[in-house]
Amino acid sequence: MFSQVSKIPPVQWAAHHPRLAAWIVLSVGMVTLLIIEARDVGLLPTQWLALIAAAVLVAGACVWIISWEDEDEIEEPDSAVVPPAAESSDLKSGE
Repeated sequence: MFSQVSKIPPVQWAAHHPRLAAWIVLSVGMVTLLIIEARDVGLLPTQWLALIAAAVLVAGACVWIISWEDEDEIEEPDSAVVPPAAESSDLKSGE
């Protein structure tokens, strides 16, 4: 079933650009909630624009912060430290 879903062009794009796709999805959700919750407040158009822009920027910051964890996971295998016990046993066996 996943192979059929992965053939859809927007899904392929999202798989190729996961951070940008996450930013778009999170932004749409945040702006939707903002509009639903603040519709009866009586905001001016410029205030709406400022709130929507702030929501989109906060969504981008959230995705950026979450991506820091992805970068740490990528770097872990390269920076793996060999335990001292393993190093000393290799030296003894090589003598």
